[in-house]
Order: sequence, then structure tokens, then C-alpha cells
Amino acid sequence: MSEPAAQSPSEENEKYEEHAAAGDAFESARTATYAVLAACWREPTERLVEVANDGELSALFGPLESLELHALRSEYARLFIGPAGPPCPPYESVYRDRADDDEFGEVLGPATTAVERWYQAFGVEHRPEQRDLPDHVATELEFCAYLAEHGRDDRLDQFRDEHLTQWVDDLCDRVETETRSPFYAALARTTREVVSD
Repeated sequence: MSEPAAQSPSEENEKYEEHAAAGDAFESARTATYAVLAACWREPTERLVEVANDGELSALFGPLESLELHALRSEYARLFIGPAGPPCPPYESVYRDRADDDEFGEVLGPATTAVERWYQAFGVEHRPEQRDLPDHVATELEFCAYLAEHGRDDRLDQFRDEHLTQWVDDLCDRVETETRSPFYAALARTTREVVSD
């Protein structure tokens, strides 16, 4: 497959955040939707709180209560980082590569390798300095935004069906059960709807 080299998923995310912050239109609503969801699954930033509190996410999530950065970061850490193992790990491999439905699989399993092959086929590099693994939900959503932006809807649908639809429901169910934040409940609900559409 001969696709031009692309930026890393995190660089793509920074580009999408800049466009959203400037009020620029994406080439398609699909690109924008995936890009916004990806940014929301990352560690919360001041910019995310500002955009949410200005009502700019309401078209996607519906009305949101006012967000506070420290509280959102605390909830993000509790849900997705730990301290003793997060209740909602945001990695495909822990859901897809498990032997038992009651326990998580290991990170960096076969599902991670399969996702990396997709990125490589399109010249998208996951750089070593990136903190998130290639099968992090945000990175996979960024890749969907990349495919939509480049008019590869057929491949986007294939990637989504082979990967996101196979595990995102489990992640979103866990988030909705575990979260104390209406923001993360809305994010899980919206992500499930977008991925299954």
C-alpha cells in the first residue's frame, strides 16, 4: 500500500486540537468527530476544559456541567492509570487478548501488533517518546480521524470493524459503571454510538 508518510498519532491529535481551538472546519464531520473523541480520551488539558466549558462539545455530547481541570485529571487517573491497576484500562489488548472474561489480558499483546501493522501500512508512526501505547483508544480514534481526513472511509470502516468494535463496548461499559464524572459517562456513551454507527 503506498500512502504518504504521516505524522504520529499524537502529532495528528495536536493538529486536530489546534483546528478545533481556532474554530476551523474539518474536511468532514466524521474526521472532526473522531478527532474530538480522541482528544477527550487523552489526559485532560486546560484547553479541553476551556472548550467544554464554552459549550463547544455540546453538539457531540449534549449539555455538560462545568468542568474543573484538577477534578477531571483526578478522575482520569483513577479510571485509566491506577494506582493499583485501573478499573478501565484504555488498551485494546487487555480486552481482546485475555483468556478469561473476568480478568484483563496483558498489554502489548497480539492486538497491539495488529494495530501497529495498520499504522505502518499507512506510514503513520507511533513514536517511542509517546506515552500511550499504539492500541490506546485515543490513538485508534486518531487513526480513524486520519483515515477520514484522507478520504479512506472504506479503510476506516474496516479498521473500526476489525478493532474498535471488538472492544470499545467493554471499555465504555466499565467507564459508565465506574466513573463519578458526567463528562466521562458522556464520553463513553458517545464513543460507543460513534464506533457502532
